[in-house]
Amino acid sequence: MFQSTAKESLVRSYGKSFNGFAARVTEKESENLKGMKEVVSVFPSRTLELQTTRSWDFLGLPETVVPKNTHSESNLILGVIDSGIWPESPSFKDDGFGPPPKKWKGVCKGGKNFTCNNKLIGARTSFDSARDKVGHGTHTASTAAGRIVHPASFYGLAEGSARGAIPSARIAAYKVCEGLQCSESDILTAFDEAIVDGVDIITISIGGSPAADIFSDSIALGAFHAMQKGILTVQSAGNEGNASSTVASGNSINTFTLKGDKFPLVYGKQASSSCEELQAWLCLSNSLDEKLVKGKIVVCDSTYGSGIDEGLRAGALGVVARASVEDFSRILPMAAVELKSPEFEALISYLNSTKDPKANILKSESFNDTSAPVVVSFSSRGPNKIASDILKPDITAPGVEVLAAFSPDAELTRNYNDKRSVNYSILSGTSMSCPHVAGAAVYVKSIHPDWSPSAIKSALMTTGMKEVVSVFPSKTLQLQTTRSWDFLGITEGNVVPRNLTSESNVILGSFDTGIWPESPSFRDDGIGPPPKKWKGA
Repeated sequence: MFQSTAKESLVRSYGKSFNGFAARVTEKESENLKGMKEVVSVFPSRTLELQTTRSWDFLGLPETVVPKNTHSESNLILGVIDSGIWPESPSFKDDGFGPPPKKWKGVCKGGKNFTCNNKLIGARTSFDSARDKVGHGTHTASTAAGRIVHPASFYGLAEGSARGAIPSARIAAYKVCEGLQCSESDILTAFDEAIVDGVDIITISIGGSPAADIFSDSIALGAFHAMQKGILTVQSAGNEGNASSTVASGNSINTFTLKGDKFPLVYGKQASSSCEELQAWLCLSNSLDEKLVKGKIVVCDSTYGSGIDEGLRAGALGVVARASVEDFSRILPMAAVELKSPEFEALISYLNSTKDPKANILKSESFNDTSAPVVVSFSSRGPNKIASDILKPDITAPGVEVLAAFSPDAELTRNYNDKRSVNYSILSGTSMSCPHVAGAAVYVKSIHPDWSPSAIKSALMTTGMKEVVSVFPSKTLQLQTTRSWDFLGITEGNVVPRNLTSESNVILGSFDTGIWPESPSFRDDGIGPPPKKWKGA
């Protein structure tokens, strides 16, 4: 390329932590670059996606053992590569915090009307503002390292304290996503800046499919360079996995209360006057007659929320739909419930066999799920499609129905008729698991600041809850989304932070030319017997 053309084609230049650039080039120019011996890899910049509380108690790190603003913790900096952050959230207040640690070399460039403080010490973005417009980045940041906020709830659900693993750790936000879309060129920029800024741990709940070769994977490349500087990167696994009569319990988060006892129940196909039966049966867009659904609860044989959206548009009192997934709940924009298939079929049977069918939809209530910990159906499994010897995920953590800070500007249900605004919301996804593991890593780092990324990872993976037997390897790439620190102890199943802090729990395997056992470096003065997990010889 000519010099003038090259300058016009340049999109991003990386040189703070590693060398590289993003540019608009032709296929021929790309091939020419690949042929240069100085070039490690050339790959297209993909668009990745975000993966979307009382979890820390579940994990064995209750509020009573969380150190309060100790010197070692307040020196730790968590880098959050996500959709931005809502700086005014109570989870990021800096009361009691001193100035940032001297190692911090970053800046606060969050755009207009964006202010950092001694808790949220930095922000960077290539967009106009680092402010979070979708709530995802705010949620993940507060899950990992948010201040203790009490009371916190979602319309009275999951009421209690919202907090991260280490409330006294600092946060630096790197916004790389506009909406739910995240450019790989921006992701590499964030890694380049976070490394030189001086963060200790990086959490990134972003991913995409299909799987990419490690030399064409922006997150793998960024994480590798971070590891070289002693920074552990935690990434979400993705949300593309599969699982594998008068009263029915539904899979929904319903904050609405219907005023009354029982209300007329009508099937969607009986509540339409101008479209095909199948469209009305599924309650597709503009299929319901407003006059026929007024004051009634509509039954829609649809999944993924289309029937609920149509019921809201038509002015129905409530909607009952078939659940698209059966092991986590979605926030709904109106009085509605999603039933598992057996319960939905029972409701249809009641509807068809009763002259005057009636029902009610009650507001959701919180309860303890005794089945936890298990791997949820949406969590991606491994092995890696490109490198089948890479078995992921390394560890599991809470990611279902997690309460954490949220952006009041964000759409709560992605339904334009839902105008509610909240400061704390409930999300599900491996995006929510990721900051739990990152928070646990910060906890370990606060006690052992000299541990390498490999040592921290080993401790996390070998001290978890062994009851988690349904752990499968998972794919990489995508934002994933709980009140989980109480749930997480740190595991090679589920993470259990308090088990991680003993150096004797870390086993380092060496594949090399051998070892000289008489070396003073391998003396065992003051070291007890090997941990019980050791099965070697």
